[in-house]
Amino acid sequence: MTEKQLKKICAAIKPLDKKAMTMARERLDNLTKPPGSLGRLEETARRLCGIRKSLSPAIKKKIILTFAADHGVAAEGVSTVPREVTRQMVVNFMAGGAGVNVLGRHVGAEVRVIDVGVAAELELEGLYSRKIKAGTDNIMTGPAMSRDEALSAISVGMEMAAEAISDGADILGTGDMGIANTTPSAALFSALLGLDPAEVTGRGTGIDDKTLEHKIAVVANALKVNKTRLTSALDVLAALGGLEIAAICGMIIEAARQRIPVVVDGFISSAGALAAMKMNPLILDYCFFSHMSAEQGHKLFFAAIDRQPLLHLDLRLGEGTGAALAMNIIEAGVKILTEMATFSEAGVSC
Repeated sequence: MTEKQLKKICAAIKPLDKKAMTMARERLDNLTKPPGSLGRLEETARRLCGIRKSLSPAIKKKIILTFAADHGVAAEGVSTVPREVTRQMVVNFMAGGAGVNVLGRHVGAEVRVIDVGVAAELELEGLYSRKIKAGTDNIMTGPAMSRDEALSAISVGMEMAAEAISDGADILGTGDMGIANTTPSAALFSALLGLDPAEVTGRGTGIDDKTLEHKIAVVANALKVNKTRLTSALDVLAALGGLEIAAICGMIIEAARQRIPVVVDGFISSAGALAAMKMNPLILDYCFFSHMSAEQGHKLFFAAIDRQPLLHLDLRLGEGTGAALAMNIIEAGVKILTEMATFSEAGVSC
């Protein structure tokens, strides 16, 4: 995919359907309850109607796409966990033993795992092998990816989303796996939102104060080294991001293009969503943000986009765990709209 093709795809994304949202509001206000008494469940249902252009947007098939990749910046010692764990966790995913597997089963969501840049050869049954390269380069010393590599990763995300939708998914969830990926995510938030690295850089896997100070310095240096490259959203993503983050960006773009809601997981997924939104601001309305990460920069991200997540559970695992949990809340909102009786239907005086 070329940059021109990406721009054309982004330009094809349309606003939510206002007529469907108005009709949904009218029905919600006439259900057997005080108007607005189910709070954000009602807002969620109304927005889903706008996305799907329908008053009965049933959720029948949920698919979480968990993209895995390694990061060159791991060499800077910004994580308590060795890089090898990315590969090991992909094996765990495919065995069904990770958090996202458990929560996916709990909510009835299929989990698809995609190797878009793991620094190891993986031949596992059920794994989608779409490797662009064996991890990004070190953002401390230069760009993470070339523009073409970033475009290739975005294409992988779009293709995986399109395949899931073709297979019947009417809601998608984002997921990630990549040791040290909170570092490029913090760099992306800093560059795309104009925030100080110290404001958005958190403890990731649980680093101590000294390592956190070093991590902030790494992010600041990455911004300095790549300063001349930080022009368009695509260029920022290529210079500072990750292969899995770029794939998440592409997944969200394609879902919005096909009018499919996306449940954005946590801090890393939000960085991919932010890059997508910078390419077309309309994409924001297609995203449901699952939770407020324990990473300190996530709160600033939500302030910048003027949205609130569905959950506050102090999660910081990634993988798609928050997305899985939030899917049930979104589905509950839809069922309120479509299954709850109105006053006239129930014969209740209002």
